[in-house]
Amino acid sequence: GIYGVVHFKNLAVGIIPLDEDGNTWIVGQYRYPIKAYSWEIIEGGGSRERPPLESARRELREEAGIEAARWTEVLRMDLSNSASDEVAIIFVAQGLTFHEPEPDHNEELALRKLPFSEVVSMVMRGELRDSLTVAGVLKVDRMISEGAIALQK
Repeated sequence: GIYGVVHFKNLAVGIIPLDEDGNTWIVGQYRYPIKAYSWEIIEGGGSRERPPLESARRELREEAGIEAARWTEVLRMDLSNSASDEVAIIFVAQGLTFHEPEPDHNEELALRKLPFSEVVSMVMRGELRDSLTVAGVLKVDRMISEGAIALQK
């Protein structure tokens, strides 16, 4: 048969910032492909020619105005391996410092700070449906419960 593959020039990176009080930040924006507003973890694209962590640091600073001292890669996943070669890498960012967000000129973003436990509940209720968000939040929740990620200063 005939088979088509969508090639993505960039990696997808997702970031779950966690402060020592168990809070995180999510970003809201209109997503044209689904014609709906979506709340998501901080995410974006990064060149395959650069280390994924470099792209994650840039996205966190741009979208949320946050810089982090500690980074943990928590998940790599194929986003749609039956139709595309897109790979996503998700990080947890800790040891946070805060600045003004610097979104791209074409981004209209809303930013919300929430307890991470509430974000987990939003995923479980189906309110957050973005694939990086669902997979990343559930993985980090499990890692916290197993002690692999600690909330600390």
